[in-house]
Amino acid sequence: MSSPSPIRTRIKICGLTREQDVDAAVAAGADAVGFVLYAKSPRAVSPERAAALARRLPPFVTPVLLFVNAPATEVIAASACVPGATVQFHGDETPEDCWAASDRGRIPFLRAARIPLGEDAARFDLVEYAQAHSHARAILLDAHVEGYGGGGKAFNWSLLPPSVDCHLVLSGGLTPANVADGILQVRPRCRTLAVDVSSGVEADGPGGSPLRGVKDAGKIQRFIAAVRAADAAPASIS
Repeated sequence: MSSPSPIRTRIKICGLTREQDVDAAVAAGADAVGFVLYAKSPRAVSPERAAALARRLPPFVTPVLLFVNAPATEVIAASACVPGATVQFHGDETPEDCWAASDRGRIPFLRAARIPLGEDAARFDLVEYAQAHSHARAILLDAHVEGYGGGGKAFNWSLLPPSVDCHLVLSGGLTPANVADGILQVRPRCRTLAVDVSSGVEADGPGGSPLRGVKDAGKIQRFIAAVRAADAAPASIS
């Protein structure tokens, strides 16, 4: 009897602003890197800067452009600057907004779901949300914090529905220390699971707070190693 094929969780390192961080993510084995095109974010870059950073990427590493409530014309124009980009809608966009801003599906996109913190996570109908956003390549799960993402908070993974018929991307408060537990809890609930990290691999600033937009190569390596360890864990572990 043959053994089952190994699982490989895909990994995105988000909020990149520097060349050396793009290079570090690629060297560590990331599948995708994210650039925030939302001016109010401390990790924001311009479309031109995102394009310059994305030109450093080798084949088969995907650039992802994050938008928050941007006009469709802005999303389409920025995407044209970054060949092969996937876009990520992280605001209050409706399914119709996402469809229009993806140029009616020509540009692949992810849709973020903002999951409430604490026990309120159980009230979020992820199954209905995924059905409403069925054109999205995946639903990205992030914690609902003030503003839009990047708050370094994790929601209660155990309160997610037991079965969601879509691809999911787990985000929100992930670190090298907790990503394996998140994968093992959420992977059985969906078609496939990827993970997305930003603040959890940022360099430490004064007082231990993250330097937003400045990544730590060592943390990136430890994060990816933890994901691979979770991939190698027996499927019965939860």
